[in-house]
Amino acid sequence: MANTTSKLNVNSRHAAGSRAVRRLRRSGRVPGVLYGGGSESLGFDADERELRHALAGSGAVLDLSIDGSKPTPVVLKEAQRHPVRGETMHVDLLRVKLDEAIHAVVPLELTGIDDAPGVKEGGVLEQITRELNVEALPTAIPESIVHEVGEMQIGETILLRALSTPEGVTLLDDLDETVIATLSPPRLQSETAEEIEAETELVGEAGAQGEAGESAGEGSSGEE
Repeated sequence: MANTTSKLNVNSRHAAGSRAVRRLRRSGRVPGVLYGGGSESLGFDADERELRHALAGSGAVLDLSIDGSKPTPVVLKEAQRHPVRGETMHVDLLRVKLDEAIHAVVPLELTGIDDAPGVKEGGVLEQITRELNVEALPTAIPESIVHEVGEMQIGETILLRALSTPEGVTLLDDLDETVIATLSPPRLQSETAEEIEAETELVGEAGAQGEAGESAGEGSSGEE
């Protein structure tokens, strides 16, 4: 579960423009914006290491202090990361009230994949949904939701309805339409069957064309 023990001290930021942002990043700072809660948006910058540590728990509630002011509870709304290095480039934080539910995106983890009978038989297990939209109090948002798939058989499909969620967490996606995972037959066998079917169709078409040609030839001879 999320907690309120993570604290983050940041500095207010007024300078704008890409040049100022580059200077910040070179000095080990990460720019961000705080918004929501009926108050105006505020720019800030945080120490990269402190920010990484504070955000280590996905969905965690942070006690954010700007320029040493009284901490306010916030959650991470969005983080932009470098496509190659993976480092955080920018963060959006959202003010929250600990007694009011919020919407959040939580990772879905599947366990027991290698133990599934269908996988042992050579089937291919594919995780279709990797993130879940949930509603919960800020302090009740889980770091992830885990589902056991160790009993899956070939041809089986798991829908969102099969998941169990922690107390106080509501799933927002369609329970009967959202596919979590599928377990398909071995791809080699499946591809072989498709190839055989395609070859059969080609042979059939060639035979039909040959018969049509012979019929046409017979007709021409008769006319002569």
